[in-house]
Amino acid sequence: MTVPDAATGPCPPQLQPWGTRRGPLGPWLATLWLFFLAPTFIDGFQHRDQLTGVIGMVATLAFAALYASHWIRGRRNRAELIIQPVLRRGLLFVGLLAALGVVIVLCNGESGTAAAVFIAVTAVMLLPLRVAIPAVVVLAAAVLIAGEMRGWPSQGGTVVGIVAGSLAVLGMRGVISRNIELYRAHEENTRLAVDNERNRFARDLHDILGHSLTVITVKAELAQRLIDVDPSRTRDELADLERLSRDALADIRRAVEGYRELTLPGELARARAALTTAEIAPRVPLTTDEVPTELRELFAWSVREGVTNVIRHSGARRCEILISETSVMIRDDGTGSPVVAPEGSGLTGLRERAAAVGAVVTTRTLSPGFSLEVARP
Repeated sequence: MTVPDAATGPCPPQLQPWGTRRGPLGPWLATLWLFFLAPTFIDGFQHRDQLTGVIGMVATLAFAALYASHWIRGRRNRAELIIQPVLRRGLLFVGLLAALGVVIVLCNGESGTAAAVFIAVTAVMLLPLRVAIPAVVVLAAAVLIAGEMRGWPSQGGTVVGIVAGSLAVLGMRGVISRNIELYRAHEENTRLAVDNERNRFARDLHDILGHSLTVITVKAELAQRLIDVDPSRTRDELADLERLSRDALADIRRAVEGYRELTLPGELARARAALTTAEIAPRVPLTTDEVPTELRELFAWSVREGVTNVIRHSGARRCEILISETSVMIRDDGTGSPVVAPEGSGLTGLRERAAAVGAVVTTRTLSPGFSLEVARP
């Protein structure tokens, strides 16, 4: 399943939280309960020769249209991950419904009290619970009082409908809210995963290209100096340039595909060749058998980053790589120090890799020289 980036636009319907999909029948299914306003409209129609009957019919139709618009707008809000509208708008909407409900009751009599159920449902859906619950209680009490005053015997059933409808919509509101919150959490996790992958790719690209381009630059400079002095060696250096370029391209392809086929022996061999080309005497261990499997990739990246910094910054004559079961150290006798300026993305990325396996990166300025050590306590 493909998860959209929050910044790219609306999410596909299959990924939207329940209650947000915009189907052609969705909002209208919620308005089927308006069928219970039919007796109210019929009462008005039976008195259509009177002004109260006409007003009652018009008020009933307006009430139904306003109630239906609430569900249509509510579906749009949920599609936009809006759990609850602004309080002022909710109060205005419920107030309009209540005003129409009063007109219906005054014009059509007892049957008009059915509107109270719809008003209560709307209040629970649109208003905060601290406002909606008192509103429902006041509405139920008003229906009972009106029934006692007018002698309407069936208002107890209307009150039961108010309570039952409010509880049902309260449960639906809770489900929708939780689904929207879960979707938001899923969306945030997706964004963080994308950010982490971008950071990983940027880190890998820096490590790969930083080392490779440094060696290519050194070899190109050497070939330029040798072109008139030693054509034979110049050809060898140019051949190495071609090989290194192809290796760098292959490394980039592996990084793009998400694979990092880095080996510690391979990096040691590359380090020896790169240091020799830069006219820095290398001292590199002959075996890495004692390094545990979970540290080999980290140590390989450490060797790559450390040797790259030696070639770029140190001005050293000698470079030594020391490896044990729990640590790797790259030290030189130069004068350059990458920690004089703020650390670049190379050391930052190395610290992130080390932290992932419980290791620590330590840099020290020596006299003379500089050391980079990655060790797991």
